[in-house]
Amino acid sequence: MNILDILLMAVSVLLIILSLLQSGKSDGINSAFTGGDSLNLFANVKERGPEKVISNLTLITGILFFVLVIIVSLK
Repeated sequence: MNILDILLMAVSVLLIILSLLQSGKSDGINSAFTGGDSLNLFANVKERGPEKVISNLTLITGILFFVLVIIVSLK
């Protein structure tokens, strides 16, 4: 195994964990089909504190994952 393969696996596990740590930003898919109280799919929700840090880390990890996949596939 190459060091890039190991790094790609570590980044993918971190990306999965960060995605699971994020809280839901909507009422759920059920309210979209049943016509929940406030159906606004494009609501502007401000993230503050730890939510913003986790969101930014997820974005950075996702970009790193994308770059690593391209590098590994070209080698």
